[in-house]
Amino acid sequence: MANTLEAVRNVWKIKDLRKKILFTLLMLLIYRVGSFIPIPGLRAEEFAALVQKGQLFGFLDIISGGAFQNASIFAMNITPYINSSIIMQLLTIAIPALERLQKEGNEGRKKIQQYVRYGAVLLGFFQASMLYIGMRRAVSDGGSVISFFTVTLTFTAGTAILMWLGEQITEKGIGNGISLIIFAGIVSRGPQAAATLYNLYVSEQLGAGILGIIGIIFILAMFIAVIGAVVYIQEAERRIPIQYAKRVVGRKMYGGQSTHLPIKVNMSGVIPIIFAMSIMAFPQTIIGLVAPNTTSKILIALSKQGGPIYTVLYALLILFFTFFYSVIQFNPIEVANNLKKNGGFIPGIRPGKPTADYISGILNKLTWIGGIFLALITIFPSIMGIIFGIQGIWFGGTSVLIMVGVALETAQQIESQMLMRHYKGFLE
Repeated sequence: MANTLEAVRNVWKIKDLRKKILFTLLMLLIYRVGSFIPIPGLRAEEFAALVQKGQLFGFLDIISGGAFQNASIFAMNITPYINSSIIMQLLTIAIPALERLQKEGNEGRKKIQQYVRYGAVLLGFFQASMLYIGMRRAVSDGGSVISFFTVTLTFTAGTAILMWLGEQITEKGIGNGISLIIFAGIVSRGPQAAATLYNLYVSEQLGAGILGIIGIIFILAMFIAVIGAVVYIQEAERRIPIQYAKRVVGRKMYGGQSTHLPIKVNMSGVIPIIFAMSIMAFPQTIIGLVAPNTTSKILIALSKQGGPIYTVLYALLILFFTFFYSVIQFNPIEVANNLKKNGGFIPGIRPGKPTADYISGILNKLTWIGGIFLALITIFPSIMGIIFGIQGIWFGGTSVLIMVGVALETAQQIESQMLMRHYKGFLE
């Protein structure tokens, strides 16, 4: 405890790091204030009724920190930007011109990022239009052309502002801005989650008394266990031993040392969860607004959060994005070639293609472990709902994983900043 307090004091001693943290907090404060600024011409109670009706927009309201239920300018949150990022990364793999642009270095990545911004605005306007059509009864003037453009452009502008805030945090603050915005939205629902637990205790679902206390303790224990499991998987890695051959350059001898190649079990972090969540929220929005009273069993199953079909699709999407990001972030062939050029090799494995195949095999196994873990985390809310009748998503493994993953990533960035300045960190 004393070491942690000392580390926190050291953080504030570093002027540059202190400025980054304060800047990040200021951007998040702007986000939270904007979550309570209503859109002109809309009745917030209609949006609140939509959220409460069958938990249809539960995910959107949770990650937006209640902004959707408040019918605020940030109601759509950052989901259009995330969906645009997914589409662009898929197109980068499919279209050679975009792939070449990505490999051009910093300038190429800036160009692709610009395309992502344009896509986010277009998707935001489309989603805002669907919201307007489905919630026309919430419009004060009954739905005129002026109100259409006022509401949809305000929704779209809110997403654009959040996109800008996130990029500013990434560039000038500490941590990943987009992830921190989602993190702030989820954390802001903490008091409501505590109220949910209390209501469960006093209601007939758990019942007050010994059984109720045991139920609450069990819920909290499961919550802590999920946090522990997430931390363990996020930090777990496989270390492949690497040996460098001795070589003589002039009169000096190089190489001969032993090291290792670390491969994380969950290399993609919380990205698969966030991407899968955004994709699953998109058809929910369309179905809920265009066909809210549909009798189609397929559409009902797709929009029924916590249902078997919804849960399976959600888990499969997480598995897909786990492998997708592993392929993007780690190239076994490139690693094997770099080792060969520098005289490195894995003991017992021939350099070149055999090394690439060996690393690829290990990567696939670890990715399966990480992906299955993330997928199992997603069914945690359903299990809790069946046992205790909990409808709040805040207690779910998805929210916990995002919170823990983002907190760890941000803490690691602060740690690296401190170590660069010869300060002792707090992640020991």
